[in-house]
Amino acid sequence: MDPAAPPLRLTFGAPHARPGTAPDFSDFPVPEAGAMRRPPVDTPAEEMRDLAFGMIRILDDAGEARGPWAEALALDDAAQLEGLRHMLTLRAYDARMLLAQRQQKTSFYMQHLGEEAISCAFQRALRPGDMNFPTYRQAGLLIASGYPIGTMMCQVYGNDGDPGRGRQLPVLYSSKAHGFFSISGNLGTQYIQAVGWAMGSALSGAEAIAAAWIGDGSTAESDFHAALVFASSYRVPVILNIVNNQWAISTYQEVARGSVGTFAARGHGFGIPALRVDGNDYLAVVAAARWAAERARRNLGPTLIEHVTYRAAGHSTSDDPSAYRPSDEGASWPLGDPVARLRDHLIARGVWSAERHAQAEAEILAGVIEAQKQAEAIGTLHQGRRPSPAEMFDDVYAEMPPHLRRQRQQAGF
Repeated sequence: MDPAAPPLRLTFGAPHARPGTAPDFSDFPVPEAGAMRRPPVDTPAEEMRDLAFGMIRILDDAGEARGPWAEALALDDAAQLEGLRHMLTLRAYDARMLLAQRQQKTSFYMQHLGEEAISCAFQRALRPGDMNFPTYRQAGLLIASGYPIGTMMCQVYGNDGDPGRGRQLPVLYSSKAHGFFSISGNLGTQYIQAVGWAMGSALSGAEAIAAAWIGDGSTAESDFHAALVFASSYRVPVILNIVNNQWAISTYQEVARGSVGTFAARGHGFGIPALRVDGNDYLAVVAAARWAAERARRNLGPTLIEHVTYRAAGHSTSDDPSAYRPSDEGASWPLGDPVARLRDHLIARGVWSAERHAQAEAEILAGVIEAQKQAEAIGTLHQGRRPSPAEMFDDVYAEMPPHLRRQRQQAGF
C-alpha cells in the first residue's frame, strides 16, 4: 500500500444552488440561435457528433427565426398559431387539474409547466398510425392530436367516463387511435417497449414509426441502455427522446448524466445520431422531430434527441420543490418560457398581438372550464358515477382463467 496515495472516494453530482441560495446557471451556455448546422438526414452518426454537444435553436431573443433549421422547417403562420393554442390549452388544463387535486377531487396530478413546447411540437412530426410511448409529462401529444380534453379529465378523476375504467393512476392516459401507448408507472420500461413496437412495425412491412420518451433521471435505468442496443443493432425506425428538465423528482440531472457532457452524447456509444435541442423553442423541436422522423421513415435507423428544458413546477402534487432548489430558480432559467417565446415570435411577424393573445387565453380557459364541468358532472374522486370494481378483472386475458373467475366471485361480482 502506497502511503502517499490518496484514499479512494466516490463523487456525486450536485446542483449549483440549494434553497436559500441564489439560482446559478452561469455554467449553462446558451448557443446563438441559428448557429447549429443542419446535416442531410442520411449523414452517418460519426460525422455529426457535434450536434450532441451544441444546441439546435431557431428563435432568438427578439423572436426572430434564424438558421438552416428554420429555413428547412416551412411551418406556416396558421400552423404556428395552432401550436401556440395547443400549448395554451395544456397550460390551462394543468392549472385546472392542479386546482382540482388541491380541492380533493382527484388524488394526484403532474404538471407540464415550462415543458409544453416539447410534446405539443413533437406531435407535428408524426402521422396517423405512428405510436408514442410516453411518460407522464407528454399530454401535449394528445392535445396536439385532437384528443378530447374532457376525456383526459375523466381519466384523472377515474369516473365513469374514463376510458381506462379507473384502472390507471391519474395522468396515465392511453389512446391507440391517437398514437399514445398506455403509460407505464415503472420508469424506463416504455423505452424498450417503443423499440420493440418499432421492430414489429418493420418486420410486418408497415410504415408506422415509434417515438420513445424518457426523463433525464430514468436514463440511469437499465431499460434505457437495452433499448439503445437493440435500436442500434437493428437500425430500428424509432425516435429516442430524452426530456432533460434538470430535475428527476428531487435529484439534479447531473446524478444520472455523470461525467458525460450531455445526455445526447450517450447515443454515440451505440452509433446512434444524436441531437440536442432547445426544448423551450417550439420551432426547434418541430424541426428536429421532423428530421429524425424522416430518418426513421427512410430506413436510416434511430435518432436520439435530448430536449433541454426546465421543470418549473413540482415533480407532482406530492412534491415540494422548495425543499431542494431555490424557489425562484425557474424565473432564472436561461431558455425562457416556451409559450412566451412562440407568442413573441408571432407578434414580431405581425400575425399576432398582445391583445389577441390575452383573448385567446381567456377563450381557451373558458373552454377548459366548461369541459371540467361536464367531466365533474359524471364524477370525481369522492362522488358521482364511477366504474364498477368488477371491471378490474376485464381485459386481462382473452379468456378469463378459472382463478380470476373465483376471485371475482369471492369479491361478490
